[in-house]
Amino acid sequence: MTERKQDIAGAISALASARREEREAAARAIFRVASRQAEDFARVWASDAEIASLIGGPRPAFTAGVAVEAKLFEAIRSANGSPRLSDVPAERDVREFHLNFPLGDGSVARLEIVTAGDPAGDGAVARYLRKFGRNIQHVEIATSDVDRAVEVLRARFALQPIYAQAHAGADGSRINFFLVADPQGKKLLVELEEEAKRS
Repeated sequence: MTERKQDIAGAISALASARREEREAAARAIFRVASRQAEDFARVWASDAEIASLIGGPRPAFTAGVAVEAKLFEAIRSANGSPRLSDVPAERDVREFHLNFPLGDGSVARLEIVTAGDPAGDGAVARYLRKFGRNIQHVEIATSDVDRAVEVLRARFALQPIYAQAHAGADGSRINFFLVADPQGKKLLVELEEEAKRS
């Protein structure tokens, strides 16, 4: 295991600490790493005015998607006041909840904690955990129109989405994913999420 991966795994474990200060420091460290991974490609995407308008400008709001084992999922949730579980379609085979921690500069470290519904199953999170263990699994970017964002990224940036059509996500959202390479060629899973329209 690399030193960086050990640091991230340690920070993820610290999200279950009984001490709020430790949880906040861990969340900030995880969020900083996820944001750094995403900033380069987000800046390139946002050079296109239409994509910039769809994802909220050149510095979009990121959420770090953190995959953890079921036992740690429960420990993190309990340590942080048992936040509401998201309503996720059964076919995604995932459980998730969100945590937000202030960064001190007025911004927020946003984390999405996910685990496999069936750890022995064939769901994406189960497969990820078996291969990589607890880690930053994806970076989520909010978009006002997931279909249009996918269309523009395909046409203007030659990126291929994971799904041919957007899928149902948590709490009535619509989602799609891209595997995006950073300047060193390392792949990052990026989730585009369009929240459900509220009436």
